[in-house]
Amino acid sequence: MSKLDQAYWQSRYEQQDTPWDIGHVAPPLKAFIDKLENRDARILIPGAGKAFEAIYLHQQGFKEVYVLDWAMSAFENLLSAVPDFPREHLLCTDFFELQGKYDLILEQTFFCALEPSLRKAYVAKMASLLPSGGTLAGLLFASHFEMAGPPFGGTETEYKTLFEVHFEICCIKMAENSILPRMNNELFFELIKK
Repeated sequence: MSKLDQAYWQSRYEQQDTPWDIGHVAPPLKAFIDKLENRDARILIPGAGKAFEAIYLHQQGFKEVYVLDWAMSAFENLLSAVPDFPREHLLCTDFFELQGKYDLILEQTFFCALEPSLRKAYVAKMASLLPSGGTLAGLLFASHFEMAGPPFGGTETEYKTLFEVHFEICCIKMAENSILPRMNNELFFELIKK
């Protein structure tokens, strides 16, 4: 397996080898976003890729949306769809080196793209980017995969054990409105930083 570094992800975008890209906001995340009321919340989307969630948030009036990806070319879709998206909100860096505080972090195909050996570090970093009471929410795969990743799967029990160190678990449940290829294999979760 290739090293999952900046060059790896840049190459995937250049070759348009992005099978995780569903071309729109994942329905469970859209339903979550539609319930958000605070348009001033600082929202981070790590591993944002083509950033459909960021596009949707921006169109709904959220102005403090930040997207992070290692591959600058990943942002081309976002800038094409939303030319007035603030350039200073495009964070092209290593997630584990990111600084700052956010009220909400949205997870969509970032966790599953990381080597499983980085999962504890992921949880600790997410916790460091949120204030007490901040929210981490999104989607995780609900099973392991037979093929080598990425993506890397997992189980609800594994996720709970990982997250409960730093977070109160509001819910981890099977998403009811997943796209057909992910139906019955996608967990929606919402966590509150302790």
